[in-house]
Amino acid sequence: MIDWSQIFYLIIVMVMAASVAGFAAGLLGVGGGLVMVPALYYAFTVLDFEMATKMHLALGTSLAIIIPTSIMSTKTHMKFNAVDFGLIKSFGIYIVLGVIIGTFLASNLKTANLVFFFSLFAFLVGLFFLFLKSKLEETERNIPKIYKIIIGNFIGFVSVPLGIGGGSLSVPFMRLFGYDMRKAIGTSAAIGILIAISGTISMVLSGALFAKVNSPLSFGYFNLAGFLVFVPVTMMMAPLGAKVVHKVSRNLITKIFGVYLILISLRSFIEYLNIK
Repeated sequence: MIDWSQIFYLIIVMVMAASVAGFAAGLLGVGGGLVMVPALYYAFTVLDFEMATKMHLALGTSLAIIIPTSIMSTKTHMKFNAVDFGLIKSFGIYIVLGVIIGTFLASNLKTANLVFFFSLFAFLVGLFFLFLKSKLEETERNIPKIYKIIIGNFIGFVSVPLGIGGGSLSVPFMRLFGYDMRKAIGTSAAIGILIAISGTISMVLSGALFAKVNSPLSFGYFNLAGFLVFVPVTMMMAPLGAKVVHKVSRNLITKIFGVYLILISLRSFIEYLNIK
């Protein structure tokens, strides 16, 4: 018998997570994956999806959701001339190469290991938002090609196993070279489009060719139902977050987001202890 109260609660949780993810995508230049992945994982758990593939489905679906979310966010940042397309062209190929390698890693890790990896990364990024971001200098410097190759591959490589758009890494990377925070965020949103498109294609193909995914409405490591619930909300909220970036001080909001990520990491670590 269907428990409609649980289904209703599930939808509420997913809509709230989608709202936070979309707003964060525009505000902080992140794809929202750090918010969406645990929400999708929770939803797939409630729906009794297979343990072996539900984290993989959460990652692949999150990447797919990031595509329209990042497009909406980027379009808003472009209105404020805050997207450096020159930088994207110069190291985008290295990011895509990293994504392809990262897909191989994500496909071959067990659910428990992916949950632990996600937990650790969310904790470290949460600390970064809390303590480091506001202390970086504001004098923009040229980024050497060797750094673009190394960091580009690294950003793409870790983004797929985490189901993120790479903003949690690309924003700090650009800030280290003196990029204005708003420009770093806008450029990161555009980078997220590259990561999300290549990552989604890779996860769909990987799941379809090398795994048996029997969960309803799933194609490879992509779930259509989760995508349809999240996308309308994230697309609505992303432009709002992007507009806020250019109007108010973000110090308090970034600290709140940092606290949220740490709480998410602790919850994910508890889940890891339960399933390992």
